[in-house]
Amino acid sequence: MRKWLISLMALVGLAVGIVVSSPAVHAATPNYTITTDTTFPPFEFQTDNGKYRGIDMDMLKEISKREHFTYTLKPMSFNAGVQAVQAGQVDGIVAGMSITDERKNTFDFGTPYYKSGIVMAVSQKSKINGLSDLKGKTVAAKTGSAGADYAREMSKKYGFKVTFFNDSNTMYNDVLIGNTVAVFEDQPVMAYAIQQGTNLKIVTKPAKGNWYGFGVKKSANAELLKKFNAGYAEIVKDGTYDKIVNRYLGKGGYNYKKNAANQTENQKTTIWDLVKENKSALSSGLVKTLELTLVGIILAAIWGIFLGILGVMPSKFARGLSTTIIYIFRGLPMLVLAFFIYIGIPNLTGQKIPAFTAGVITLILNEGAYIGAFVSGGFKSVDSGQLEAARSLGLPYGKAMRKVVMPQGIRLMIPSFINQFIITLKDTSILSAIGIIELTQTGTLIIARNLQGFRVWLMIAVLYLIVITLLTWLSNWVEKRIK
Repeated sequence: MRKWLISLMALVGLAVGIVVSSPAVHAATPNYTITTDTTFPPFEFQTDNGKYRGIDMDMLKEISKREHFTYTLKPMSFNAGVQAVQAGQVDGIVAGMSITDERKNTFDFGTPYYKSGIVMAVSQKSKINGLSDLKGKTVAAKTGSAGADYAREMSKKYGFKVTFFNDSNTMYNDVLIGNTVAVFEDQPVMAYAIQQGTNLKIVTKPAKGNWYGFGVKKSANAELLKKFNAGYAEIVKDGTYDKIVNRYLGKGGYNYKKNAANQTENQKTTIWDLVKENKSALSSGLVKTLELTLVGIILAAIWGIFLGILGVMPSKFARGLSTTIIYIFRGLPMLVLAFFIYIGIPNLTGQKIPAFTAGVITLILNEGAYIGAFVSGGFKSVDSGQLEAARSLGLPYGKAMRKVVMPQGIRLMIPSFINQFIITLKDTSILSAIGIIELTQTGTLIIARNLQGFRVWLMIAVLYLIVITLLTWLSNWVEKRIK
């Protein structure tokens, strides 16, 4: 019996030891949240089965194995990822991120792992052979990338304009359909895209070579950076990194054995410095936003009133047509509608649509559907006896509507028109996805250069509030005058 009790106590002690030690073992394996841009092949992209692959992804996987840590991957756009690291929402970023002196003010970088250069690519049928052929034309670049910085720099010398996009696919398609004539991109990324079937050709040699690096917030996550550097050194030494790069690019075309990253001191700037440095860009973005808003809301109001009138006509066909149009364009997400007009229609027809025109059409269809809905509702809210009384006095239907129903209905709808005006102003920010550099996209471009996310968005928010306040005062004055 005594031996049985001793054996039982030993088993209980062993079980308790396992339970107690398990959390400690688990806790000893740190988990980091790391962001990446999954639209940047061959460094990171999502496969058909939902897995993330590419040079950066395979490298990170190998390093985590060797350094005994786990990570949660958080895909987002490059610019959003940069700001997420700065805000402390994620621990690090690996996204083909170029190491620049400006970025080193707010980021700590690991050992540089790949040196690239910027090339220019054009469509296969293009006769453009170099930068000197771009005068007076418009080119495409990716927001926040080294290619965008190089394009902006060269635009001053060669006299061309630059349109910015948040992802590579939209940027390439913009060149293919002829809205822009060339694209500036990192050489390995462009070469991989062409290898995958993108109908572009590279016409310049790599320029402005930059190192890619793994980044963490300045003076934070030193342990993660240490693990990255140690793991990277190991996979370089045993040839694993060679195999990863060759898997996507073949032999040659990369250089990771020389460390060209030098640390620089922080440069402190105030919000007033940011305003002075970027006042021209902010003014231009604000003007573009107001242009889109005014043109869009005026044309959308005309279209919406027409739909509203159709919605109250005696004809079942007219009412059904109005209801169907409102249902379709109010149900479609505005971003989807913008891409369909800007990218989809040119692919079907072969006729390019300027970004501003595509943006205005998007606003007309989307905002017009909402206006049509409340215009129809406004007319229906007028007492039906008003129309019956007008008809009994001998007025035809059309004249009765114009003289009796519509004036009363429009007066009831004025608050809704004011509200829609403000909504349209804010909705213009969505159009940045198709390359329109309005106020929000202007802020995105400034942040991509100086990484001062909070201050820049504060400036943008203040500008929006000022404009909305002025528009509200103007609308209220108009409302009083009408009444």
